[in-house]
Amino acid sequence: MEFPFIHTNFWDALIAVSSIIVLIEILKIFLPPISSLIPAIANFIGLVISIFIAHPHSLWTGIVMGIVYGIAAVGAYASFVKLVSSYRNKIPADLYK
Repeated sequence: MEFPFIHTNFWDALIAVSSIIVLIEILKIFLPPISSLIPAIANFIGLVISIFIAHPHSLWTGIVMGIVYGIAAVGAYASFVKLVSSYRNKIPADLYK
């Protein structure tokens, strides 16, 4: 069995990752207690987008790229959440005067 040659486009990844983040945020509005399931849901959405939309010609390519899309979305989401929380907890410089 030969490994698949994976072709992906920058715009596919950009649109897929952004849409996963948006869908996760929408799901958080309707289903508030899902914070522990966010990585699994993001990977599932990434698999659906990749297998059925971005790479419908090859199942293995769709699976690999779907996992990549999901992991990238979770990383971007976690990075943004950490940035916002550290910004909110920052002590103003004028308190040290």
